[in-house]
Amino acid sequence: MAVEIITKQELETFKQELLKALQDLLKGHSTEHKKWLKTNEVQKILKLSPGTLQNLRINGTLPYTKIGGVYFYPQDEIMKLLQENLRNA
Repeated sequence: MAVEIITKQELETFKQELLKALQDLLKGHSTEHKKWLKTNEVQKILKLSPGTLQNLRINGTLPYTKIGGVYFYPQDEIMKLLQENLRNA
């Protein structure tokens, strides 16, 4: 087994490449794979104000669960709601 010596610069380059790869991986971790979404995520996806989202909860349009003071919404129900309300132009 041959020994290979690396320099501090090569190690620093490796570190920067590894950090970049991890950041890219985390950016790619979107809401697609999450079963439950928090309020701010739902607001971003549906482009809703807090009041409109509250109205959707109150009138039963959007199912949710509340744990402590945090609302969680099932992503599959949000996608189903969007699909059901799809209109052709």
